[in-house]
Amino acid sequence: MSPMTGEPMTHDRARCPATTAPTTAGAAEAADDPGAAPDRRPPDWGEVEEFLRQFHHEEPAQPVPLATRLARVREEIDRTGTYRHTTPELEFGCKIAWRNTARCNGRLYWRSLKVLDRRAATTPDEIHRHLLDHLRVATNGGRIRPVISVFAPDTPQRPGPRLWNSQLIRYAGHRSPGGEVVGDPAQVPFTDVVRRLGWQPSGGPHDILPLVIEVPDDRPRLYEVPREDVLEVPIRHPDVPGFDALDLRWYAVPAISHMRMSIGGVNYPLAPFNGWYMGTEIGARNLVDADRYNLLPVVADLLGLDTSSETTLWRDRALVELNVAVLRSFERAGVKITDHHTASRHFLAHVEREEALGRPAPTDWSWIVPPLSGGITPVFHRYYDEDELKPNFFLDDDARARAEGRCPVPHDVPSPHEVASPHEVASPGDGAQLSSNEPVVSSPAGS
Repeated sequence: MSPMTGEPMTHDRARCPATTAPTTAGAAEAADDPGAAPDRRPPDWGEVEEFLRQFHHEEPAQPVPLATRLARVREEIDRTGTYRHTTPELEFGCKIAWRNTARCNGRLYWRSLKVLDRRAATTPDEIHRHLLDHLRVATNGGRIRPVISVFAPDTPQRPGPRLWNSQLIRYAGHRSPGGEVVGDPAQVPFTDVVRRLGWQPSGGPHDILPLVIEVPDDRPRLYEVPREDVLEVPIRHPDVPGFDALDLRWYAVPAISHMRMSIGGVNYPLAPFNGWYMGTEIGARNLVDADRYNLLPVVADLLGLDTSSETTLWRDRALVELNVAVLRSFERAGVKITDHHTASRHFLAHVEREEALGRPAPTDWSWIVPPLSGGITPVFHRYYDEDELKPNFFLDDDARARAEGRCPVPHDVPSPHEVASPHEVASPGDGAQLSSNEPVVSSPAGS
């Protein structure tokens, strides 16, 4: 592994993910499209007022009366084009953003979210240190804690920092000349991008991808994630010794890092957050999806199952045993995880609690029902409120493109001074373009 910490990267607009921040072009359309990159106009006053009223309603013991706070915020917006959340407002907004996330079934614990205020960090080095600190705080010796780190917001004068990575921890995907992939197939495009930018991995199945940090008025910079800051769990089956030969492992902290958090009209483009894993996120998606590790045939072979016909239900039997291996391995390692039956009961407890308080609990059924034995979990057999509420998290098109190794900005006519010479970016795998359809947020965060 080459020491790439803080290394500035050359950006070729014709071949690399773009480094430009969202512009205000098409602002009216972007404001109504959660998938579009947000414009940086002043916050909508209706959204500002709604959030502050909600904050004072749910947290009434505030030193400044609501009317006074509203007047001060309006004056600040008139003067600067935006406003700064107080620490209590920020902490409340982060927790409500989690509470409103329709695709997460871990929301029973929304009040326990630990908020790390990193808005003062301005340099890539500072941001990198705080991101590593996030991992340490969240890991907590295996007793995983829900944590969010909030960096500077977008303002009319200056965009906030961004991270190209979809999660703070990801295994690289290395495609060989013959087409085989070592590591995570979904990460092949992003791996190709960071290799072109100077990263020199070992090429193994568990290389941790470097972080790509972008701040205004500077080129993106590449940072390693030290192995000692990544808690990993070897995946072993309690009754099938052959699992050991697969050399399976997974990281303990699923920290989503490319979603924009919107609170009271203010957008925070870098606000990585995590919960703990639900076992099926690893054992029924990451290790099983056809465009990921696709391990069901391998596990079925280890178990000696008859795969000659679908009626033998070999896929189902292999899937259950793989999930047994994941849960037992995390438990044996002392790393917090939950099974899908327990998570489903906890989620319904959350819904019932919110309904008793007269609040909606927005829910996307297709994401809440687990990918294993969904029909025998209690979340399957009911309807849910589908309203989209704010504060909340949004995955913008440009952030998704960066994380998938694609360029989010048109480059029809690049300026000569913006294009690097070929020898500065040339590297194997320039043509790889593979998109991932994995969930972007789940229980309590990520996959």
